[in-house]
Amino acid sequence: MDVPVITEPRVPMDASALAGKTRDTLRLGWEERRWTRKRVVSTSGRTVALALPTGSVLRIGDVIAVGDDWYLAVEARPEPVLAIQPRDRAEAIRVAFEVGNRHFSLAIDGESLLVPDDVAMKILLTRLDVHWEPREAIYDPIGGGHRHTPAASEMNADG
Repeated sequence: MDVPVITEPRVPMDASALAGKTRDTLRLGWEERRWTRKRVVSTSGRTVALALPTGSVLRIGDVIAVGDDWYLAVEARPEPVLAIQPRDRAEAIRVAFEVGNRHFSLAIDGESLLVPDDVAMKILLTRLDVHWEPREAIYDPIGGGHRHTPAASEMNADG
C-alpha cells in the first residue's frame, strides 16, 4: 500500500472540489500540528507521511490531502493545559507578558488564558499569585506559532 506524502501544509481549493468525497481527519495536539516530518494515522486508519517545509504549522480545519474519493482535514485534539482566570485586564496583560517573556505560547478561551501544562508554567503562575486550574482543551495559541522570518533588508551580507 502506497503511503501518501504530504509536502504542503494546505491544499488550495474551493469547497466544491470536495463534494462527494469522504472526509477523513488528523486529530492533532498543538505540538503535533507543528511537526514537519512524521508518519501519522488518520481517524479512519489511513497512514500518511508528513514532509512539510521547515516552520510549517498545520491549521485547524485546513485540508492537507485530497484523494480520488477522500480528503484529509486537520482537527485539534483536546490536550492538557493550564487555564488562568485573571482578576482583571491588568492581571491578564501581566500574565501574557510573563508567559511570552519565557517564550511560551498563550491562547484565549472565553475569559480564560490557556498555557501549556508545564512545570515551569505552574511555578510561574504560582509565583504570580494568579488563579489557575488544569484542564483538557483545544489549544490554538495566539499567532498560530508562526516564527518571524527576516525580510531581505534585515539580513546581513553573510545571510
